[in-house]
Amino acid sequence: MDQENTDKLQAKKGRITIFTVVITAFITTFTGSALNLSIPNIGEEMGASAGFVGWLITGYTLAVAAFSVPMGRLADITCRKRVLVWGIIIFEASCLAAVFSVSMEMLLAVRILQGIGASMIFSTNTAVLISAFPEKLRGKVLGYSLASTYVGLSAGPVVGGFLNHNLGWRSIFVFTGILGIGALIAAAAGLRAEKSPNGKKSMDIRGCGLYCAFIVLLMYGLSEAGKGSWTIAAALAGAVLGVVFVIYEMRTEDPAVNVRLFAENRGYGFSNLAALMNYGATFAISYLISIYLQVVMGYSSQTAGLIMIFQPLIMAFLSPAAGRLSDRLSPFRLSSAGMGLCALGTCGFIFIGEDTGLWLIIGSLAVTGLGFALFSSPNTNAVMSCVDKENYGVASSVLATMRSIGHTMSMVIVTVIVTGFADDTQLSEVPAGILVKIINISFTVFAAICAAGVFISLMRKNDSKRRSNESI
Repeated sequence: MDQENTDKLQAKKGRITIFTVVITAFITTFTGSALNLSIPNIGEEMGASAGFVGWLITGYTLAVAAFSVPMGRLADITCRKRVLVWGIIIFEASCLAAVFSVSMEMLLAVRILQGIGASMIFSTNTAVLISAFPEKLRGKVLGYSLASTYVGLSAGPVVGGFLNHNLGWRSIFVFTGILGIGALIAAAAGLRAEKSPNGKKSMDIRGCGLYCAFIVLLMYGLSEAGKGSWTIAAALAGAVLGVVFVIYEMRTEDPAVNVRLFAENRGYGFSNLAALMNYGATFAISYLISIYLQVVMGYSSQTAGLIMIFQPLIMAFLSPAAGRLSDRLSPFRLSSAGMGLCALGTCGFIFIGEDTGLWLIIGSLAVTGLGFALFSSPNTNAVMSCVDKENYGVASSVLATMRSIGHTMSMVIVTVIVTGFADDTQLSEVPAGILVKIINISFTVFAAICAAGVFISLMRKNDSKRRSNESI
């Protein structure tokens, strides 16, 4: 009877953990994609320029990318539950503050603070999730988390647009905050607080400081590419600081990120690189194809959104199944197959013309969605299988950083190609013929990146049974 009660208690704890991670994965991605459609309304109400209002998105993204690794390190050497709970609290407080914001400056500060809270969530929810389940179920539970992420991304424009149109942009923060309350209660009351085995390790303040500066300058310079020579200078300064960061971490006795592991553990290094390339090659798909559907094919924004939803829905539905499959088969091989399907899907977009049938668009979106579902859960499983349990926080943070940099790189590629064909013209105002050329060239580049990613994925050895004796 005691064993039966113990099993029931563990099952209950597992359900609470999954609920917490699923909700936090949803709200942190939803709040980013949902707010995009509210930018014009916020600018009009606050009397701010489009460029200034755009920083509501950029500031949040930069904060998430810059603070994920430091927060992951903090979680690994203290208590992951504590960092996760405080991350949710900061995120929730930011939602409340955003509702009552009276100026653009206040709203921007709130969004940056919200990004810091989200970085605490990103750096702990994956670690908390896989720590609560046996290794044989790792891929399955990761699939639930990633499915929730895709639902957040796909539901953002639809739900956010509805809320903004009917209730105003502040209602987006109200909706997100209400969902977050449930996650906060579940995390605070239901998650197990485990003492970290890394308690004697240091925070590596200098290393974390170098990391934050390197990520902010690099991503800021890349995201603002084409707006002046100062953006190039910022990106180069970030790259230089990145080199300094790597050298420093290789020399310090207790690094925040064990950069040697990238070279010494092929599975870990190539899995992170594959993630960077996959996100870099696929993130701009929704941006380019949504504009193509409206400008060239003449669909309304609402209809275009319904067509575009094929890809994230397939990701959301199939990610749990792909995760379960990665528990039985090699996650390295599955993610390589997923990358191959992403390459095939992006190749389909290369043949888009001014009179292309809708079947090619939907088919390519479906193939890419299937590829991404096969890639994401197994690749995350592959990364986490290469490190020790006490390093899960930083490992998941590094993977999240790869995603953020990949997203930025994807849009930089599009920006460079658009500048070459249309100078400073808005993409939605470019003639159909030129727009088609831009799309064809962009997806040729993206398909090449995916193909290179397949090659890199296949170079990995199955290191899932090997654990590094060093800390990340």
